[in-house]
Amino acid sequence: VQLQASGGGLVQAGGSLRLSCATSGNSRSFVSMGWYRQAPGKQRELVAIAGSAGWTKYADSVKGRFTISRDNAKNAVSLQMNNLKPEDTAAYYCNAVESSMAAYWGQGTLVTVSS
Repeated sequence: VQLQASGGGLVQAGGSLRLSCATSGNSRSFVSMGWYRQAPGKQRELVAIAGSAGWTKYADSVKGRFTISRDNAKNAVSLQMNNLKPEDTAAYYCNAVESSMAAYWGQGTLVTVSS
């Protein structure tokens, strides 16, 4: 299974970016797909996650600003990020978990928010 993330870049505070993650090598549905981020010197943290049944979960720091969406048919997930803040600067990783609990990670895409 491979995950390919895209959409990162440099944006000014208050701007928007959309991250996308496509998967290949797996025809089965993932029980969850989501996004994590890791800033320099910090641990990787959950940003948003979406279950195959339609539930979603967000980090408190991004609620109301970020929206996760997934396409179950394509095994793809996206993250719309609005009103970005400098503290959102990090490498963003997409994640997918199978019903066997096997987890897969994308290569990471860098988001830089300037003040």
